[in-house]
Amino acid sequence: MALTDRIELRGLVVVGICGALPEERERPQPLEVDLDLVADLSLAGSTDNLADTLDYGALAAEIERVILTSKPYLLERLVQQLADAMLVDPRVLSVTVTVRKLRPPVPQAMATSGVCITRGR
Repeated sequence: MALTDRIELRGLVVVGICGALPEERERPQPLEVDLDLVADLSLAGSTDNLADTLDYGALAAEIERVILTSKPYLLERLVQQLADAMLVDPRVLSVTVTVRKLRPPVPQAMATSGVCITRGR
């Protein structure tokens, strides 16, 4: 297995509660998620069978579930929860999760603010 095998999900937007400011606790905001999962994809590459890989739809649904139910104060907590959720599957060797606030609550002109972590076994 090549440790560079990975599944990439980019630009998943989920509207959820994340933030420490009062307005962030009351009003959901768009959060953009990028995900890189390192796993052995060689079996799926030879069998062409969905059961032999990680289902992108199931991964996206789990990301959405975590964001909609966790409501953390910090992006750092949210990305850790997402990483933990992805590492439940023993086929995932490591995961890199990036979450960006698409409307950061700052007075300066800023396109996004975000946190990126990598976790593994």
